[in-house]
Amino acid sequence: MEKDAKIYVAGHRGLVGGALWRRLEQAGYRHLVGRSSQELDVRDRCAVDAFFVAEKPEYLFLAAARVGGILANNTYRADFIYDNLAIELNLIDAAYKHGVKKLLFLGSSCIYPKFAPQPMREEVLLTGELEYTNEPYAIAKIAGIKLCESYNIQHGTNFIAVMPTNLYGPGDNFDLQTSHVMPAMIRRFHEAKLRGDKAVTLWGTGTPRREFLYVDDLADACVFLMEKVDFADLARGMTEVRNTHINIGTGEDLTIKELAELVKKVVGFTGDIVWDTTKPDGTPRKLLDVSKLHALGWKHRTNLEEGIRKTYDWYCANKG
Repeated sequence: MEKDAKIYVAGHRGLVGGALWRRLEQAGYRHLVGRSSQELDVRDRCAVDAFFVAEKPEYLFLAAARVGGILANNTYRADFIYDNLAIELNLIDAAYKHGVKKLLFLGSSCIYPKFAPQPMREEVLLTGELEYTNEPYAIAKIAGIKLCESYNIQHGTNFIAVMPTNLYGPGDNFDLQTSHVMPAMIRRFHEAKLRGDKAVTLWGTGTPRREFLYVDDLADACVFLMEKVDFADLARGMTEVRNTHINIGTGEDLTIKELAELVKKVVGFTGDIVWDTTKPDGTPRKLLDVSKLHALGWKHRTNLEEGIRKTYDWYCANKG
């Protein structure tokens, strides 16, 4: 990407989009374009086309999405599949029709089968059934990958897709009804500490294993891939072009129980942890195989405790 190119970060006020914006500014990119959801509803195709005609972005980071944790995914199933499909269809097709040079689409590790072999390689996509609680969201994200691949094959575009693991960091969603596990834990332990509670109750058994990536590391990986890797590189040698997406993670995981103890330590809560085993656990394990990413020349930098501490500091300064 040229330093003076116009770069559209779709979803620039979200967790991932905000981190991308920070990373691009740090790298010296001078013409960043962003629109809030109030300024541009990316589910509205006419509005999207008008935006592309007016702004003429040359590169696109597609971080706009409807996201949430187990509760939100399972409760608002229709909203999650409709909104995410609409966002992907509108932006990917508009990028093609308006001549965007390169696009990076952000998916999610929930695209992989519930009982996929661990760690999950890119090739296990569509080899088994999905986790029920986030199936609509996962199907939408799989469609995004296939849109990118299909436009590349038919129209010669340069659209790449990445699949991040569980993300956390500054700008996260700490709403207990819609947040992911990490910010929910941070808020629960923080509020319990302030109240002087003797215990915090968390969902499930604590036995599932999860991988977590600090969001600024994800942003660094995405900018690296946009600068260094093209679709042609990923599809080279394939008879049937599929699974060209790239996992982004740490290659390391821990149990939810271990995560809870780590968050408890960082927050400074001294009470007990109680596990409500009547609540769902979700997928037993979600660890990404990141050998493809490592072979391309990128590895994460932020260890988990350091990342949690940075996130908690941000929460205290902005929310707590």
